[in-house]
Amino acid sequence: MTVEEVLAATTRSSTTSLADQAYESIRERLVMLDIHPGDPINDGQIASAIGVGRTPVREALKRLEADYLVVSYPRRGTFATTIDATELGTISEIRRQLAPFAARRAAERASTQQREQMRALATQIGRGTLGDSNRTALMQLDMAAQGLIYRASGNAHLEDILIRYHNLATRIWCVVIERLPELAHHIAEHAQLLDAVAAGDGDRAEELTRAHIDSFEREIRRVL
Repeated sequence: MTVEEVLAATTRSSTTSLADQAYESIRERLVMLDIHPGDPINDGQIASAIGVGRTPVREALKRLEADYLVVSYPRRGTFATTIDATELGTISEIRRQLAPFAARRAAERASTQQREQMRALATQIGRGTLGDSNRTALMQLDMAAQGLIYRASGNAHLEDILIRYHNLATRIWCVVIERLPELAHHIAEHAQLLDAVAAGDGDRAEELTRAHIDSFEREIRRVL
């Protein structure tokens, strides 16, 4: 499978509304810093850029405010939230408690299809064909791997919380990404994790998840 096929296979099924489409599109731009921290959000420009009306965009922005990705001020408008790298510790605390639990649950509850997707994604990551130069694709693979595991946990509330805090951690990651020379190595850690979950090895999945979060925090702190 190609990277594009793997990513397509690990995303949710087709969205149910234009507001969902707008939410996912704007969220990705905010997380990847295509919309810079502190930038004003013009709903008309965003609507035109992603091909939907203003109403779905406004609905999406309300959800994104709950995700701490945008903030609205009366009579001033809506803005992308700023990034405070000092929050890395508190974000990591939440992820360190919940993500290993989700990985264990995914190992226990994942469907046959989800396990097949995990193995396919692990194979793609393990090939290491992207290299550090294709940073956008590497980060997309990271989000696809995490999202697939969270979804396979079978707990929608747990999934939502973890995706929210993974997105916040990824924004901090994007700020320092040019100073992290071994991005591909960081993503490669997901291959073992995905294989462990697919194999139903909850102990190993939990251990690898905790180690990955610790490594992630340590590498970012090293360059801050």
